[in-house]
Amino acid sequence: MSDSPSKAAPSMSIANQYYALMKPRVIQLIVFCALIGMVLAVPGVPTMGEIGTAVLACIGIWLVSGAAAAFNCLIEQHIDAKMRRTAWRPTARGELSTRQALVFSMLLCAAGCVLLYVWVNPLTMWLTLATFVGYAVIYTVGLKPRTPQNIVIGGASGAMPPVLGWAAMAGDVGPEALMLFLIIFLWTPPHFWALALYRVDDYRKSGLPMLPVTHGSAFTRLHILLYTIVLTAACLMPVAYGMSGWFYGVVALVLSLGFIVYAWRLWKAYSDQLARKTFRFSLIHLSVLFAALLIDHYIRGWF
Repeated sequence: MSDSPSKAAPSMSIANQYYALMKPRVIQLIVFCALIGMVLAVPGVPTMGEIGTAVLACIGIWLVSGAAAAFNCLIEQHIDAKMRRTAWRPTARGELSTRQALVFSMLLCAAGCVLLYVWVNPLTMWLTLATFVGYAVIYTVGLKPRTPQNIVIGGASGAMPPVLGWAAMAGDVGPEALMLFLIIFLWTPPHFWALALYRVDDYRKSGLPMLPVTHGSAFTRLHILLYTIVLTAACLMPVAYGMSGWFYGVVALVLSLGFIVYAWRLWKAYSDQLARKTFRFSLIHLSVLFAALLIDHYIRGWF
């Protein structure tokens, strides 16, 4: 999951600088996907106790995810400074020091882990901590600067939120949670590659081996199309498994076909404008898809 291009004010308060390190737009989507996992793990209407657990789990996941984002900004501050999309970040601009960013990240991570371990359950804490390590260390430090498959492999960390949500409420990781994981895992590459296509000059200047830089536009566009086709099958798995019903199935099919249409058009005739539209649609695709899962869950419960 990526943060959309944004511009910061010339001078930000210290509180806003720290908040910006957490990549709030990304975190909102992460917590939303985790919340869907929580809701789907609870049959029927949740009790007040379950609602309380869900609130605490959301806060804990938000804290640890923010810690991972801050650590990412810390590690990539010199890369961020070279890219228009990220040059505004406080670490890239030198407004926050390496020590400040590191301490902030560690405090967030520690607070989130304690909250999850004590007031949710140990499994959720360990899975969330593993996600932090996967994104902040394995992906940011190991994969991203070394392989054009960084997004594919590193996408496993970004696909974890619904698994974390499910574990928070159910105390285990069931096949339903793994299907949600698979959807986000397959959604991530076409989402990021659409962004990388129209930001290719930034990535080339930064030295990051993103697929459009290493293999060219045509190769990347073909793989976006192929991934959207496979993603469609994954999006329909909850219906085939019996986890979701007709409402979700219709929404998932329409959204997935829309994503394929964008990918097909992008493959046939590239333009930066179309790549931007594809990237924006990918965000709509995932958000509406998971909202449909939520609505379908209660429709089936009522009827």
